[in-house]
Amino acid sequence: MRKTARTTLTGAAVLAALALPALTGCSGTDRGEGAPRPSGTGGSGGAHDTGGAGGTASGSARPPAPGSSPPSASGRPSPTSASGSPSASGGPRKALWRPRPGLAWQWQLDGRVDPSADVPVYDIDGFENSAADVARLHRAGRKVICYVNVGSWEDFRPDKDAFPRSVLGAANGWKGERWLDIRRPDVLRPIMERRFDMCRDKGFDAVEPDLVEGYGNRTGFPLTARDQLRYNRMIAAIAHERGLSVGLKNDLPQIPELVGDFDFAVNEECAQYDECGRLTPFIEAGKAVFHVEYAEPTSSFCSQSRRLRLSSMLKKPELGAWRKPC
Repeated sequence: MRKTARTTLTGAAVLAALALPALTGCSGTDRGEGAPRPSGTGGSGGAHDTGGAGGTASGSARPPAPGSSPPSASGRPSPTSASGSPSASGGPRKALWRPRPGLAWQWQLDGRVDPSADVPVYDIDGFENSAADVARLHRAGRKVICYVNVGSWEDFRPDKDAFPRSVLGAANGWKGERWLDIRRPDVLRPIMERRFDMCRDKGFDAVEPDLVEGYGNRTGFPLTARDQLRYNRMIAAIAHERGLSVGLKNDLPQIPELVGDFDFAVNEECAQYDECGRLTPFIEAGKAVFHVEYAEPTSSFCSQSRRLRLSSMLKKPELGAWRKPC
């Protein structure tokens, strides 16, 4: 399962985030301290379930924890993908899937996917599911998102030995996991490229990169908001080079800077922390916000989710097949 640890940004990190527009010429977000964070879409489950997974929009998990080619000079990927441009594999690039607001979804990171939910979008673990699992969902008319952890090292992944000890930081509150030093793209980019190659080769339509707000956590490295922006844009570029859409996971403070780089958002518990309004830049850009709550009953957040056009549901923290949509 995969939920991002919620942390309180230090004063220095907040100042750095606020200063970013002046530094980068872009328009910033925060990670909470111990609580989970995915995203979803509000509205009545039935209405959204019939929306279809192929909708395009124009425009540009974890329970609470205790405690290739080089990028462009700016690190930004192109906001659009021309279907005729070459992909990372050298062939023609397929048009990016751009999920629209209000699209219903299923988020299952615990084990192999259970395909029984009648929704147009599935977000599943990229390592634990096969190309056959993805193809089965495609035959049923689903779009499929590949969950990949890009912000921490996991001792249970098959590529764990590819990470040198120099980029492994503090434990992040999850057994067998340690934060990564995102200031080392020379080390991390080739590893993430191979992971995204896996997602592409299995037939996924998009990627959900997790733990993209390390700068607001105690990672063991002096990460800044600017470091995070640079890394997140690199991650988005790696996905787009492979014809994969990419979602911004949580990282609310940096949404104004990153909404143009990402194709949708994934958020955990914005209702519990009264933060859902901060996701409106994605909705205004015609991009889906996939949102979940873990502790709040649907009666306390679904009306707001409908109003904001979020794709919302209630999930259990283990992120199994059970779901209760708005």
